[in-house]
Amino acid sequence: MLIYRKNILWILLVVLAAMLETTWIEQIRFLDVVPNLTLLVVIYFAIVDGEERAMFTGAIGGVFQDVASNQILGHHILCNVVVGYAAARVASRLITESPAAKAGLVFLAAIAFGLLSVCVSYVQDPTTPALFGIIARVVPGAFYTALFTPVMFFLLDLIFKKKKREWNLKKGAI
Repeated sequence: MLIYRKNILWILLVVLAAMLETTWIEQIRFLDVVPNLTLLVVIYFAIVDGEERAMFTGAIGGVFQDVASNQILGHHILCNVVVGYAAARVASRLITESPAAKAGLVFLAAIAFGLLSVCVSYVQDPTTPALFGIIARVVPGAFYTALFTPVMFFLLDLIFKKKKREWNLKKGAI
């Protein structure tokens, strides 16, 4: 029963992040870039729970992003899942307690997400200005997303670490 509540909370959070990113986030657009909230949630779960949770998070968030955006179905799913897996593999070999390490991992993941997204867009439409997209959107977007890391990770820690302690106490674990 407790694991179901945790999974329901996790799914609702992923959908909420994707929904905010595709609707409300336009209000904080800066120099034509927005933070990638879904990617932040993917990286959070890559650090905390590993590859499997990160990939599922990327798939759920990617489905919502693909449906809500003008991209071909599967574009965001692929990018989120691949970056989530890679970030979890890297995070398992790093000491990720430092906020700087988390922000650095988010920055690198956002760069990888952007490059993969530009490559997929270029394969689908070779007239896409790939270099301009990388310079004008990917790099500034990665910086902007990394700026949101401490706040977003703090909020997610409040939600999931507290719940994890409560679930462990109810199960009789310390």
